[in-house]
Amino acid sequence: MRRHQQGMTLASFIIVLAVVGVFVYVGMKLIPMYSEYFSVKKALEGMATDADMANADPAKIKDLFFRRMDVNYGDDVKPENVTLKRKEAGWVMTVDYDVQRPLIANLDVVGHFHAEKEFKRVAD
Repeated sequence: MRRHQQGMTLASFIIVLAVVGVFVYVGMKLIPMYSEYFSVKKALEGMATDADMANADPAKIKDLFFRRMDVNYGDDVKPENVTLKRKEAGWVMTVDYDVQRPLIANLDVVGHFHAEKEFKRVAD
């Protein structure tokens, strides 16, 4: 009676290792982009809980936002990516930006991110 061996050959193991390596490499490029986006959303959420935010002037709101982004190392969001629009109950802050990172050779990965939050006046 002959036994049949089961398992991966060396060639199939190398192929699986290469595929896993590519996914890990792409993840290393994408995770910082999404981490920064979640920092933007967290900064907006934190600012929305501040009752004085709806009554502040736009320069102060932007300054507070970029201070929060400096703490979270948000380098891809620039002042031209942030807009404030007056709404009847306060302000609407929109952060709309693109991030481009080199991937492999002449291939890049581009992410477009959009976050928006309304700062409402608190009724007395």
